[in-house]
Amino acid sequence: MKHVAKKRFGQNFLTDQGVIDSLVDAISPKADDLMVEIGPGLGALTKPLLHKLDMLHVVEVDRDIIDWMQKEYAKKSITIHNSDALKFDFGSLGKNLRVVGNLPYNISTPILFHLLDNVRHITDMHFMLQKEVVERMVAEPSTAAYGRLSVMLQYRLQMEYLFTVPPEAFDPAPKVESAFVRCVPHATLPYVANDETLFAKVVTAAFGQRRKTLRNTLKGLLDDDGFSALNIDSQQRAENLGVAEFVAIANYLSDIN
Repeated sequence: MKHVAKKRFGQNFLTDQGVIDSLVDAISPKADDLMVEIGPGLGALTKPLLHKLDMLHVVEVDRDIIDWMQKEYAKKSITIHNSDALKFDFGSLGKNLRVVGNLPYNISTPILFHLLDNVRHITDMHFMLQKEVVERMVAEPSTAAYGRLSVMLQYRLQMEYLFTVPPEAFDPAPKVESAFVRCVPHATLPYVANDETLFAKVVTAAFGQRRKTLRNTLKGLLDDDGFSALNIDSQQRAENLGVAEFVAIANYLSDIN
């Protein structure tokens, strides 16, 4: 199919066969897996997955690609969902869901947060993303890449940076390097926030002004007595705290209110 990549959909099509083989090996699909691919595009990942799976679900927003897929995969065991991934109910597909995809870089973070809302249905996720985003996802505290995304995802997921993919593996080539990441929901949360909405509010406030101290960013939420009770130095910045400390702050606030 001759398809012109559409900027509004963030389309960059993977063409390097060696990279494609590495992705499939990392995903390691089994015939009876319940798997959904986000943004299948021109089938770089879809076709090898169909060789391994009894059935594959795909979520695609581009009507031109859907029209092509309906002809290309007419005799294949594939279910095509014409939907924006940000609005798709992944839980509707069932439990023990495996999610894969070369995510559009312009909306990758919102998709990740949307999937967190469906995480109880998900076994694992494998994604191609902008390298910088993957570095932020897996970042350790007190590093430049560590931020809100790191904390919110690490609360729910165990993540592994698998490998880097160069721009020339795509057509059109993006201006940045990409990376492949594995995300597995924690079977049991290492730290449990009593109020996850409050936890998210604390994390967002703390990272709202990265250069300011926690005493400033959490002003109105946590006072000096709170910092003392939690044994947290209020002169630190958000990037210095791990998931455990953010959960402790949220739980302290939920207990006193």
